[in-house]
Amino acid sequence: MDEAPVGGGIRPARRPIVLGGIWSMLFCVWLAAGLSARAQPPRLYTQETKQFRIIYYSPQHEYLAPLLIRSMENAAQFYRAKFGYEPKGKITILIQDFDDSGFGGAGTVPVNFIQIGIEPFNQVFETLPSAERMGLMSNHELMHIVMGDEEAPRDTMFRAIFSGKVMPNSDDPISIPFSFLGSPRVYSPRWFHEGGAVFMETWMGGGLGRALGGYDEMMFRAMARDKRYMYDVVGLESEGTSADFQVGANSYLYGTRFMNYIAHQYGPEKLTSWLVRSDSSRAYFESQFRKVYGASLREEWHKWITGEREWQDANLKLIRQYPVTAAKSISPKILGSISRSYYDARDNVIYVSVRHTGAMPYLAAIHLDSGRVEHLTEVRGGAVYDVASLAFDPDGRRLFFTTNNNRGLRGLYVFDLQTRKRVLIGSNTRVGDLVFCRKDGSLWGVMHNNGLSSIVRLEAPFKSLKVLYTLPYASNFSNLDFSPDGTQLTGALTDETGTQRLVLYQTADLLEGKTTYEILHDFQFDSPDSFTFSPDGRYLTGSSYLTGASNLFRIDLETKKLEALSNSETGLFRPLLLPDGTLAAFEYSTRGFRLVNLPLRVIDDVSAIPYLGQAVIDKYPELKSWKLQSRNNIDDLKLRTYAGFYRPLRHLGLQSIYPIVQGYEDAKAGGLRADFGDSLGVSHVATTLSYSPGSSTALRDRFHFELAASYWDWRLSGYFNKADFYDLFGPTKVGRRGFGLVGGKKKSFIHDSDRTLNLTMNLAGYSGLDRLPDYQNVTASHTRFVGGTAELAYSDLQKSLGAIEDERGTQWKLSAEMDDTFPKIFPRVWGEYTRGFLLPLRNSSLWIRSSAGAASGDAKDPFANFYFGAFGNNWVDKGDFSRYREYYSFPGVHIDQIGAKSFARSLAEWDLTPLHFRNLGTTKLYSNWARLALFTGALGANPLDDQRSGHLDGG
Repeated sequence: MDEAPVGGGIRPARRPIVLGGIWSMLFCVWLAAGLSARAQPPRLYTQETKQFRIIYYSPQHEYLAPLLIRSMENAAQFYRAKFGYEPKGKITILIQDFDDSGFGGAGTVPVNFIQIGIEPFNQVFETLPSAERMGLMSNHELMHIVMGDEEAPRDTMFRAIFSGKVMPNSDDPISIPFSFLGSPRVYSPRWFHEGGAVFMETWMGGGLGRALGGYDEMMFRAMARDKRYMYDVVGLESEGTSADFQVGANSYLYGTRFMNYIAHQYGPEKLTSWLVRSDSSRAYFESQFRKVYGASLREEWHKWITGEREWQDANLKLIRQYPVTAAKSISPKILGSISRSYYDARDNVIYVSVRHTGAMPYLAAIHLDSGRVEHLTEVRGGAVYDVASLAFDPDGRRLFFTTNNNRGLRGLYVFDLQTRKRVLIGSNTRVGDLVFCRKDGSLWGVMHNNGLSSIVRLEAPFKSLKVLYTLPYASNFSNLDFSPDGTQLTGALTDETGTQRLVLYQTADLLEGKTTYEILHDFQFDSPDSFTFSPDGRYLTGSSYLTGASNLFRIDLETKKLEALSNSETGLFRPLLLPDGTLAAFEYSTRGFRLVNLPLRVIDDVSAIPYLGQAVIDKYPELKSWKLQSRNNIDDLKLRTYAGFYRPLRHLGLQSIYPIVQGYEDAKAGGLRADFGDSLGVSHVATTLSYSPGSSTALRDRFHFELAASYWDWRLSGYFNKADFYDLFGPTKVGRRGFGLVGGKKKSFIHDSDRTLNLTMNLAGYSGLDRLPDYQNVTASHTRFVGGTAELAYSDLQKSLGAIEDERGTQWKLSAEMDDTFPKIFPRVWGEYTRGFLLPLRNSSLWIRSSAGAASGDAKDPFANFYFGAFGNNWVDKGDFSRYREYYSFPGVHIDQIGAKSFARSLAEWDLTPLHFRNLGTTKLYSNWARLALFTGALGANPLDDQRSGHLDGG
């Protein structure tokens, strides 16, 4: 270690672990076990086949298990026939309902695991297809499993050597190369995985997928028209997934587009030989690309960009065969993503939720006379494309809007336009597609719950919700609007086949429980987006991709005739009729939507444009044979091998064993790490055993053991002569001599999309220590002790588009600790408070971080002190690179150099705008961003004591 021990004077002689210390440890174990026995973990259910284990936590989700089994088995049969894929062991699938919009996720390390969010998809702007979601997600997510898990002989060998697939972990980073040896294709960029899965999903679904979608065509068409930069293969991962208004969705958009291009140029069979591992394939995805196509990935990527611009120029030429609709900008501001909008005739403004770079999502009022965009109130958890659901009460001067629209369960708020105050109506209401009925002052919407969509109604004061009609599974109702007299409700109805229709309900019928409706227009697989009534109730005006590009249309409710109102080069959405007889609409641009004005004119001639995906299947019609047979031909009852409870501990098994290297004091150690876990990840045990042969210490001190176990929200960890990898690379040492055992539990009181409140409690026992557990340079005056800690932590932090870390919000912690050294007891309490402010400079923020604490006991005893000093980072480190923010850090002095029974500390930090790198590195190693931060801090040690001292730092 670099610094001499402090706080304890002469370092005590090392003594053997005595019986009293062992009894202290056993007491901790007994107490943790007793508390655990009293806690009832959530009950889990399972239905299993030879290949799949479906797990769900609610009996209300049981109806989906047979459907999911048939869908997964149907996809598995295809992948078995095409790629010869047979999973080793069962693929675990979790059915979950934690969010209001459906999604899927998959991973193959250390086990094959899929999670299925069961709610209906958010199909806004046709960013997702209307296909039945269990079938589509089975095709898509299982392709992720195939791409990540299919093994070549070399992979099989390393999986045998390591007794499984190694899960990379930051505690032992040597796990990363070992993980690559057994599962090399996992280490490919996201666009590769998503592009391949979308390509397969589309053709296995008979063409109903994102490889035949209108949104990506529009995005690249806009780029070609405006001569905007298209991301390089490296820049897509570094800048394109963080600084762009479409953020992570770019991985899908670019990945799918590149797969379509490659398939069109060279055929789908070559594409699949690149996507899926085989006996003769190269391990790294980029090396395999060169083997298959005889060219570098970057070279072919540039060819695709050139070809993409040519394709889109040809489509633009087709559009321009007829006069292009002249759209005049209302506001110069690019709005990014947008919600549904409303025109307010009284104030001559348009209300809309927006989400753009450098600002938190917010409700905006766009003044039509000046184009000024007025910030009304923030919207927490803005969705990527449509931000939030919004409804307007013109008589009560109120806006209703939803929060947690991206992840989690939606909340419902009302914003008073006169008082400028917002009020929470209800959290976790799960209601979206809001619309206000002026006839009776009620609020309507669509609730997603347990995988089903329901039309709901809330009467003033909007505290109680009534379900009017729950649609059958796989049907969804969206884009609601009321007629001016409130007697009719219209919206887009999607059925189990993916067919989308614009329909009309009679309000009185719904209130009486009647669910018959009138079909106004069958859009087949195109989405009718935001069709709203004209003020006189005769027309419905909205948008659709009927011509390939998103154009505006209206339906005459008297004649039922559909009429085109625009011929757009990129795309027009969400029209509003203005008093002067013109239309306001939102035009897509590469940086986001902008508000434009255009004449209301029926157009007779609009050119249809082709999609690249259609060109692929036209050139390679064999893709039609990829369409799956009906899953209804599969008998899930015959396939089912077990149905009952899922008990995680009974499925606990060895996942991997691999060698590790560690540091202990100034010595190097080598050993093994073993990981055990169940397939759901609820229970996990990690053990390490190492030996430091070059150490000058006693033989007993050369052996190092550590255990870390978790089960639900319980934790148990222990060590003997703790060693750590990062102790090899700098002054900070976390390794400790002696024996320690820690049991803990975490309780979550608030778990919102960006807001949490957690209570963490730990009980620990130590014996044979020569340094304090938290302070490496402080000699332990008592080598055997028991300690208990409790921490209540609140976090409410947010970041805007383009941010690399949190930019604004509040965070606080209250901590208490009591150490019993037999017979002395040393209590300590401390608190931390952090407040961040987003500055006008884009993605720049100012933070004030304060902390204070006090301890009881003899000031000469290290247990009665806090210690401060140094940054705390090593040259190679897993911790936060900004560790100077921690209350115990104090750059400018040595580690643990400043000791105090009480303290007060404050830190001011200015984070400047980050620089996002567009193309710095290779696909194997690249830089995402760089950011400059300036900080200065002050520390008052013993501020209320005669021994007080002050310290300043900066950096």
